[in-house]
Amino acid sequence: MPVRTARLPVVALAAACAFAAAGPVKAQDVNVPILVPITGFLSIEGTSQRNGALLAVKNAPAGLKITAEVADTGVAPEVAVNALERALGRGKVQAVAASMLGTQMLAMLPVALENKVPLVTVSGTAQITEMNNPYVFRFFPGDDVTKVAHVKYAVEELGKKRVALIYQTTAYGQSGRTFILKNLEKMGLKPVFEEALETSVRDMSPVLGKAKAANPDVVLLHLHGPSTGLVIKQAAAMNLGLPIVAGSAMHQPHTAHLMEPAELKGVCAETSASPVSGGSPELDGFLAAYRKEFNAEPDGFALGQYDAVSMVLAAAAKGAKTAADVQKALATTTYKGLAMTYKSDGKGNMAHSAMIICYDGASRIPKIVKRYENITGVL
Repeated sequence: MPVRTARLPVVALAAACAFAAAGPVKAQDVNVPILVPITGFLSIEGTSQRNGALLAVKNAPAGLKITAEVADTGVAPEVAVNALERALGRGKVQAVAASMLGTQMLAMLPVALENKVPLVTVSGTAQITEMNNPYVFRFFPGDDVTKVAHVKYAVEELGKKRVALIYQTTAYGQSGRTFILKNLEKMGLKPVFEEALETSVRDMSPVLGKAKAANPDVVLLHLHGPSTGLVIKQAAAMNLGLPIVAGSAMHQPHTAHLMEPAELKGVCAETSASPVSGGSPELDGFLAAYRKEFNAEPDGFALGQYDAVSMVLAAAAKGAKTAADVQKALATTTYKGLAMTYKSDGKGNMAHSAMIICYDGASRIPKIVKRYENITGVL
């Protein structure tokens, strides 16, 4: 699959150049390539990731001259690796906004280690921060965090015990399943039904029929956006009559728009943040800026990548000139972002909180119903 490369929008480069022309001090050069999946089955999530990174560049601190070229990594690991090697071969790079697709991240990690360049990502795949690689930094809570909220909400808040689990066959899906099972086991529970789905599956009635036959009292989903939308839409069509607590793909406005509001009634999901739900003046400002820039609705992936690139640029503004400087700043400092406060746990896990959002059947804008703060105890 060819990699398409595009330069940062002129408005962002123009702002940097204007600063350089106006001030007596030369602006510091910062190169942060954006290597994300904007085609393929993860295109919606990857586009959000790209947009968040670009908005952070546009809102960068004064005194920085930023290069932020975008390359589409598709969904193949080798395409992501090739994109990373090309970006590193074009000059000094301080950090990379790297693909959220777990298989691509796992393939990119050895290249980052060899070149000693930090990767900032919103990938949820737990394994990427278990590889003893000091150059990966995850700004979206991993499955070891989000699945605590996912399971606790279903069991403790909804009072459910008979869990049907439907997950994706991808690395993302397998990772989520592992931590869902671990958290259920802590509560003395096992799923009464579980099945994995390929991303190519479009007819969800067979799996939903088998799940219902197992007599569950709740359905947990850990699927990518398109699969999540298909399951929920078809569950509504067959009057499944069970509460659904989905993974973070459900919180995305693009996923919600696959359904009518009535089809979403009673559906909940775990996520790191829900920008469209608001909650603070800062988030409202981000929401307005994102809508203006991209004519689209932001999600937690966009916000997480915005915070990730913003932390990189904040470090550069404070004097971090090299990849080593940025890596040290990411590994050792605490950063207050819009979604949450970030701090590395020593492995590169920066995000330690999650929330549950739910839909009321009248709107595609979810309400935040439960927050789970500092789940890991790192902060």
